[in-house]
Amino acid sequence: MKLYAYCLVEDPDTFDASTRGISGAAVRLQQIDEYGVLVSDFDSDTVAVTRDNALDHAAVVRSVLDRTTPLPFRFGTLVTDEQLRSYISARKPALHTRLELIRGCVEMSVKIIREVSTDNKERERQEAVTSGTTFLQEKRREIRGSEQSAAEAKNISTWLHDRVKTLTRDEQVTLRPSEKLVVAAAHLVERDKIPQYKEMMASIRENRPELHFLFSGPWPPYSFANIELEFKSQIGVS
Repeated sequence: MKLYAYCLVEDPDTFDASTRGISGAAVRLQQIDEYGVLVSDFDSDTVAVTRDNALDHAAVVRSVLDRTTPLPFRFGTLVTDEQLRSYISARKPALHTRLELIRGCVEMSVKIIREVSTDNKERERQEAVTSGTTFLQEKRREIRGSEQSAAEAKNISTWLHDRVKTLTRDEQVTLRPSEKLVVAAAHLVERDKIPQYKEMMASIRENRPELHFLFSGPWPPYSFANIELEFKSQIGVS
């Protein structure tokens, strides 16, 4: 019998024994040294990658979010009891450091989309059609455009960072200059700063009307968990 691991918690009193997990399985608290791990008994060697299973996993992790800050395991993590105990014993310093970082925080997500106006698109099309651009010239134009997009994405990211840095404990930022979604950021925010953070997001949206913002959260700190297991999860696609 294997265990499906959802998340690691510091306070066992945060666990609700009525919680159900993957495929409706019962969830229990596995106490290992000073840590608790939410697990389900699992009698298969693979975890089907389905929407329902992903939602079940997320629901278990989120079930303790109101009372503590969970350290999530990656979806599909299957282990034996011995492997789990060995991992926690060998990684106590790293787990302690990670828990120190996320304690009392939640993850907030920001996605910034750059809208290219119809006029700009039409002008680019006309330039390509009427100028008789050669292949080499076209490639140079593409390179210049890519460089400009990369610089713009970097500037937007820096601008966002400067406005939220006093409200965040950490951040993970991905730049995508070649796409309409130019910046995707995850912010680690202390719970008591969430109202200020949301006010800042509202102000940011008003100050940059040429950009489209998608905000979400609070979430468990998935982007900041960084639990690197030395054993591999067994995941099957169905």
